[in-house]
Amino acid sequence: MARTLSDRVPVFLDRDSPLKPDLVLVLTYLAVTAIGLLMVYSATAPGLEARGIDPTRELKTQAIFVVIGFIVFGVVSSIDLTEIKGLVGPIYAVSIFLLLLVLTPLGDSEGQAQRWVDLGLVQFQPSEVAKIAVVLMLASILAAATVPLSWRVVARSIAFVGLPAVLIFRQPDLGTMLVFGFVLIVMLFVSGATLRQLGFLAIASIVLTVGLFQLNLIKQYQIDRLTGFIDPDAHSLSLSYNQTQSEIAIGSGGLLGKGLFEGSQTNLQFVPVQSSDFIFTAVGEQFGFVGSVIVLGLFGVMLFRLLMIARVARSRFSFLTVSGIAAMLGFHVFVNVGMTIRVMPVTGLPLPFMSSGGTVFVAMSAALGLAHAAWIRRNMTIAD
Repeated sequence: MARTLSDRVPVFLDRDSPLKPDLVLVLTYLAVTAIGLLMVYSATAPGLEARGIDPTRELKTQAIFVVIGFIVFGVVSSIDLTEIKGLVGPIYAVSIFLLLLVLTPLGDSEGQAQRWVDLGLVQFQPSEVAKIAVVLMLASILAAATVPLSWRVVARSIAFVGLPAVLIFRQPDLGTMLVFGFVLIVMLFVSGATLRQLGFLAIASIVLTVGLFQLNLIKQYQIDRLTGFIDPDAHSLSLSYNQTQSEIAIGSGGLLGKGLFEGSQTNLQFVPVQSSDFIFTAVGEQFGFVGSVIVLGLFGVMLFRLLMIARVARSRFSFLTVSGIAAMLGFHVFVNVGMTIRVMPVTGLPLPFMSSGGTVFVAMSAALGLAHAAWIRRNMTIAD
């Protein structure tokens, strides 16, 4: 019997066929996570062992967060984004409440920053949840807007980003504020903002930055980081010590690296906070230029898949949500890797799925899950 035209339709275009997960995205997620666990172990084991502590302690802790992140990714992937859209308001409100909670006596301080809520066994960082909440809120506002965007829509978008940004500035956490700003600009751009509107935002950002410095609202340690970045030679043993050691570690890896557990900078703990902010130095020293390119290539594949998912998304809300997630992930990778090779100043932004830390891994897994949910339902008609 001759086959009909519908019989010859590829499965991925057949709306009545069961939709499958994006194996490229999932496998890339798993690969980056596995490398991250290995790097966390290699960066922490020597120091822990030298102090007579179980060398696998940090690895075990991070592995627990990874398992939780995997579960969250799976659960969020199974949710229809139209259901998420109806919960954008409550999600945003909860994130604002949590950010306010950080600034109360219940907030936990570390160094000169107060960014966490102590839950007993672990510390919870609300700003990571706020990133997702802001992406969803912007997607909801912009999905309902006409193109080109009106100034009123742009103003609403700025207001909903500005509130959590101000609260995060009080912690202080300039790195996350920069994430919010970048996500805002990207989402406005892809949703149809005019060049005049984007130019206004750029000028306003410059004026705001200058104003913060003029009013002495920037903390001294943040100024020190910028000073060390601008003039590293004069502050190699003080203000720019972290980046100096980072450059030494990555540079010493050469083409193929010194080998796993063979990096002197890593083994002797010369790089501060190496398991979190400077985890990429462990990759560069132990696996060299080739290993670093492979890791960056995996992130590149992940970002490419996110852009492809945004392209085939069946609703404007899904398109904007995935675009915001791609912007957030890409900015994290660029800034984190950039600060390890002194292309960017130190900001404290972690490397997604690789830096140690529970909240950031689970939150990033949830964000990736939202994008994956858009892919799974890409052939379904979803009303805005």
